[in-house]
Amino acid sequence: MTPEEWVRQNFIQYLINEKKYPANLMAVEKQVIVNGNQRRFDLLVYNRKGEAHLIAEFKAPGVKISQSTFDQVVRYNMALHVDKVLVSNGLQHYVCAIDYKKNTYAFLPEIPEF
Repeated sequence: MTPEEWVRQNFIQYLINEKKYPANLMAVEKQVIVNGNQRRFDLLVYNRKGEAHLIAEFKAPGVKISQSTFDQVVRYNMALHVDKVLVSNGLQHYVCAIDYKKNTYAFLPEIPEF
């Protein structure tokens, strides 16, 4: 298991056990088409209506979360239009709520429960 995969698997367990995200509404490493290019996201969580709700990008613990990390997940979101964007390296976690009507986003103090 790679360090990034370790972060992903542990974070998924955290979302399921602590934040009550249903495992059956999660998609791991699925393909999405962005500007005609195939990309693969780390985790996508759907809401109970089957709509994309949260996208997550995971990095290994030794990888610093940077603007390019956010840029990567935001590119994926161009095709998905989720409500929440999450980035984590297992040590640092950032989650944003996106308001498409106002064309804004806001960092949240913690990952919301499902």
